[in-house]
Amino acid sequence: MSNHWSRRRALAALGAAAVAGCSQPESPPDDEPPDLGSPDTPTGTPTAAPEPETSFTPTEDWAVPTDAPAADVEVNVLVENLEIPWDVSVASNGDLFVTERVGRVTRFSAGDVESVLAPEDAIDAGSVPPGHDEQPWWVKGGEGGTLGVAVHPGYPDVELLFVYYTAPEGDGRENRISRFDLSAADPSRTETVLVEGIPGSNIHNGGRLTFGPHGHLWATTGDGGEEANGTDPSSLGSATLRITVNGEPAPANPDIDGGDPRVFTYGHRNPQGIAWLPDGTTVATEHGPSAKDELNRLEAGAYYGWPDVRTEEEYRNAEGVHRPLFNTGNRTWAPTGCLFYTGDVVPSWRNRLIVGGLRSQQVLVTTLTPPEAELPPENGGRRFDADWLDDAYTATVNPVLENELGRVRHVEQGTDGGIYAITSNRDGRATDGFPRERDDVLVRLEAST
Repeated sequence: MSNHWSRRRALAALGAAAVAGCSQPESPPDDEPPDLGSPDTPTGTPTAAPEPETSFTPTEDWAVPTDAPAADVEVNVLVENLEIPWDVSVASNGDLFVTERVGRVTRFSAGDVESVLAPEDAIDAGSVPPGHDEQPWWVKGGEGGTLGVAVHPGYPDVELLFVYYTAPEGDGRENRISRFDLSAADPSRTETVLVEGIPGSNIHNGGRLTFGPHGHLWATTGDGGEEANGTDPSSLGSATLRITVNGEPAPANPDIDGGDPRVFTYGHRNPQGIAWLPDGTTVATEHGPSAKDELNRLEAGAYYGWPDVRTEEEYRNAEGVHRPLFNTGNRTWAPTGCLFYTGDVVPSWRNRLIVGGLRSQQVLVTTLTPPEAELPPENGGRRFDADWLDDAYTATVNPVLENELGRVRHVEQGTDGGIYAITSNRDGRATDGFPRERDDVLVRLEAST
């Protein structure tokens, strides 16, 4: 193991004060910083945030792997004793911003750890203690809390951070997407709410937040426990959203009949990961009901079937429903945050989709092969090539690190080409010896030597 830090020890050393996933419960099978107004007052009208520059150039000519990915990787623990981390966003200078569901955002920079903000309205999801030997299934915040995070692509010149979190609303909950100014003395007091009214509940809050290749902000939202949201494109639930940094619908969003202009796709149950292939294809992971987890290829305006369609028979008989690249059937993976890996630190994983697994407590290395291209060997994995699936790519999925990290919530590529992962072992659902005394952790994955 390389040098690693306890979040508690690091915060004490810095003199910083600590401010204060998965599927529905089921029988577990499972150039100057922008002027945003006064930095220390929550009132006033902030100026517009600068739109990120677009540098992505899609290419059809990328090397699709034809071999099997390596199963052995080295795990280096960087930070211990996090409280249910949920998302990681990597800044261009290498800083890592990590959300913790108890209501804060933490920054890991050059070996130092500090809490940078806490959304004032975010619920505290709670957490079980490290080494907890029971499985309560629910922490007090259910599946909500401080979830997605995305740092402005212009950071550190543009010191803006975007956060997706669960807040109380009347007798229930809602999810919001807000913007914060990290240059302020107290970033928590600079909140600008960009999107509110996203359905929230004890379950199915979605929550992934990330910048896409053209500088738009994407979010995945769940049905909030209301299946009817899936068939309603005017709802902000059960969807993928695409907006600008100022909360407006992204240019060229689809015009869905009766739909909210911020909705890019709908009919999702609880999507929690989103990534882009080199050719610009957008893919998203999604939790199914009692298994039937999916990977979907997103097309503007498409309907993905929830709650009407989820099985092979239903897909074969349905019209107007976009089919998945894979559906796990009666096996539960609980796929969550993902990335399309382009680095060289783990060479055999290059040009593959890397996905965290919650209930399955593993990492899923997925090769997406277009038609007529050579397929890799399954090598103990699972190939999805049935005729009722989306035939744009054949998915070959190889599990790695099973029960070595526990519940893997998200994976992200660093500026150094390394793969960073966070665990979700203190949410009351971990098994097989988790959580350990060091949980939860931020780790870096490297090729074994």
